[in-house]
Amino acid sequence: MSKALEGVKILDMTHVQSGPTCTQLLAWFGADVIKVERPGVGDATRGQLRDIPDVDSLYFTMLNHNKRSVTLNPKTDSGAKIFTKLIEECDVLVENFAPGAIDRMGFPWGKIQEINPRMIYASVKGFGPGPYEDCKVYENVAQCTGGAASTTGFLDGPPLVTGAQIGDSGTGLHLAFGIVTALYHREQSGKGQRVECAMQDGVLNLSRVKLRDQQRLAHGPLKEYSQFGQGIEFGDATPRAGNDSGGGQPGWILKCKGWETDPNAYVYFITQAAVWGNICDLIGKPEWKEDPGYAKPADRLDKIKPIFDAIEEWTMTMDKFEVMNLCNPLNIPCGPILSMKELAEEPSLRETGTIVEVDHPERGKYLTVGNPVKLSDSPSDVKRSPLLGEHTDEILKTVLGLNDEEIAAAREEGAI
Repeated sequence: MSKALEGVKILDMTHVQSGPTCTQLLAWFGADVIKVERPGVGDATRGQLRDIPDVDSLYFTMLNHNKRSVTLNPKTDSGAKIFTKLIEECDVLVENFAPGAIDRMGFPWGKIQEINPRMIYASVKGFGPGPYEDCKVYENVAQCTGGAASTTGFLDGPPLVTGAQIGDSGTGLHLAFGIVTALYHREQSGKGQRVECAMQDGVLNLSRVKLRDQQRLAHGPLKEYSQFGQGIEFGDATPRAGNDSGGGQPGWILKCKGWETDPNAYVYFITQAAVWGNICDLIGKPEWKEDPGYAKPADRLDKIKPIFDAIEEWTMTMDKFEVMNLCNPLNIPCGPILSMKELAEEPSLRETGTIVEVDHPERGKYLTVGNPVKLSDSPSDVKRSPLLGEHTDEILKTVLGLNDEEIAAAREEGAI
């Protein structure tokens, strides 16, 4: 079986997280991703958050699998010529530099189109056109400016960012979708195009249910929010909702046995209307099934907190996995709070390739995430990240057709 993107060449000018997330996903699907790095320096994340001295960090290795690394300085004469040849030979250029960085290298979009009219030029930006378009953005800045932080946390506390990298990795995933879409369009048009994805836009896209709720506020309180049942007035903006489910079915995180010493001894429990009777029987409250104050979903909206308090009395008598094992046969939606340690040790995730053990020549064995998207007829594997400049000569010879003398001259000039 061939890989889905086999034959597609990606000129990877990305660094840190958002761009590398995008190009790694394309590499997992079989694209030949040529990562261009500064000679002697490389991607900044190679040296960030190192746990082993003088070895590429996990930050770098976990974002750059299945790629080939070439060192190149496009600002030199030889480097500019090599970069031009790479543009000629590749299908997609991906970058997440500050606005105008590629232009300052001497390769604005107009010139790239002249070199290769079929080239797809994809960029991650912090913001789209507007008052913030020239501002620098990091993960948590994107979460804050994209609406996620203002709606995360509890009412009596400050806004919170999430541990999920929805700004960087989330935008990288959006960009990968845009690139594949542009490649498909090129099959019909024969032309390349610009693909841009702003981090603010990506976070807002992932926060769409909160934009939904912002509009619903104009027509009255959000009754499925737990603050409604507590008599707390709503303001003029979507509030922080704690552990509310975000949908029409009330949900909350509840303590389980051992919570006093285990920070992850909790379960997420949803009181889905369709199985309300099963919930009542399970927690020892069968009378609630017929009680006029509890029988219908609308009747329960002003009692969400006491209902979950009662459910928590039951969940605290057993561990989170016992709760799940009792709920699932009854179709009651619930899930244990799984720590990173538990996920790293979960055999089923290894079997599906969601978590993969990789062997690195300098680091040794380490765990990484695998491709979350599975295709039935197109395999996807995870290969180790490249060492800095590991494939420079190979790429210059096999992709660009340079000979040994030309490569030596480029190296002498400091171009590679």
